[in-house]
Amino acid sequence: MDQRLHRRERNATGHDAVVVLGAKPAAPGEPGPAMMRRVACACAVLRNLDFAHLLVSGGLTGPPPSEAAMMKALALGHGIDAARIVVEDHSRNTFENAVFTAREMHARGWTRIVLVTDAWHMPRALYVFRRLGIGVDAMPVPRPPDVSRRTWLLHYLIDLRALMRSAWLFRIGRHKPVVAALLRQ
Repeated sequence: MDQRLHRRERNATGHDAVVVLGAKPAAPGEPGPAMMRRVACACAVLRNLDFAHLLVSGGLTGPPPSEAAMMKALALGHGIDAARIVVEDHSRNTFENAVFTAREMHARGWTRIVLVTDAWHMPRALYVFRRLGIGVDAMPVPRPPDVSRRTWLLHYLIDLRALMRSAWLFRIGRHKPVVAALLRQ
């Protein structure tokens, strides 16, 4: 019964939820520009495409609060009802975002999500989510006007290197024990 309830909450495009990935805070408890951009985009997608749920994904990467807690506060500020927000506050990186999102999806009977993150980060995020078997479509956050193309390209190139590392870890199978350990937490 519970799984059927969640499936009825899908929007017309067949997605169960919007998932937004965390970003570095500006200071402890203070969202940074990337986090604010991502949450604003995710909330707009949630409203415009009539999604039932917003999953905010990001754990502690420094002093409290978690990235997910800050993103939940931002989403509430954008007028999203607290009952629609799912908090995943264990992940510390893109790989863990995908693992813990998969766990939440399985628990709720979700099969397909829309992923929101910066455009420079999206190729790696999509790669990792898809390699872990997650049904995912992308909604990249575009470069804001106050960020130069050069800075944006630098972020993209740095993340491209991380994508190559992720691909290598998947190729040699190093992800399997990590996934198993994370899911036991």
